[in-house]
Amino acid sequence: MSKRYSSGDVGLDQATFAVDRSEFVFLVGATGSGKSTVMRLLLKEVDPTEGTIRVAGHDLSEIVRKRIPYYRRNLGVVFQDFKLLPSRTVYDNVAYALQVTGRSRKEIRAKVPDILRLTGLSLKLHNYPDQLSGGEQQRVSIARAFVNHPPLLLADEPTGNLDPETSIDIMRLLYRINRTGTTVLVATHDQAMVDKMRRRVLELSEGRIIRDEATGRYTREETTREFAQRMRSPSTRPPGIDVEPVGDEEHLLQDPGRPLHEDR
Repeated sequence: MSKRYSSGDVGLDQATFAVDRSEFVFLVGATGSGKSTVMRLLLKEVDPTEGTIRVAGHDLSEIVRKRIPYYRRNLGVVFQDFKLLPSRTVYDNVAYALQVTGRSRKEIRAKVPDILRLTGLSLKLHNYPDQLSGGEQQRVSIARAFVNHPPLLLADEPTGNLDPETSIDIMRLLYRINRTGTTVLVATHDQAMVDKMRRRVLELSEGRIIRDEATGRYTREETTREFAQRMRSPSTRPPGIDVEPVGDEEHLLQDPGRPLHEDR
């Protein structure tokens, strides 16, 4: 699919990928690479210029405007800035996601405590957002996104405002949710987290998918051949290193004018 904005900017350029049910996928890439466009397309905030998007077998182009809110009720969405209702308690923030889908009070009373226990918030249900830490607010956001047990959960930079230790807790929580059968797609710049979790990685660059690895790192690991090619290039070769071809191979040589070991 492709997405070109009226400003002339290219959000996506002939990007094609499929995500299976219950997968956990990281979407990585530099700012402006197209990650946010993917999220906006899946939320049906914008439509593709070309191509087709299917979620759970449904063509999103067939959803008329008045039905978009009903489609979104089948998605869980976690934002970097939490987007909590400041005048409502933790319990009420989570319950709201059930209220808008027409769930009964009995069902809400049964479901909310369960999801708060899952997310480690059972002792915070009467607190307001401004009484919580950043990590706790993000847990509320995740609880709200998951309380309807959506088939797909989208997380846009969920650890962007959190410290490393709290980020680990949030990713563990998303992984636990994934283990229940929910498909999870996370757009992130959190290199350490992607490298630790080693899940599927889709990398975007200038709107194109340039890498799709089943158990990838944030950046692709270079091969021995690529390392040798990088060493051959004067622009990327470290100072004091020469490359000498020997048959079909190349050997990296230290500058003959420098000793192998220097006494300090």
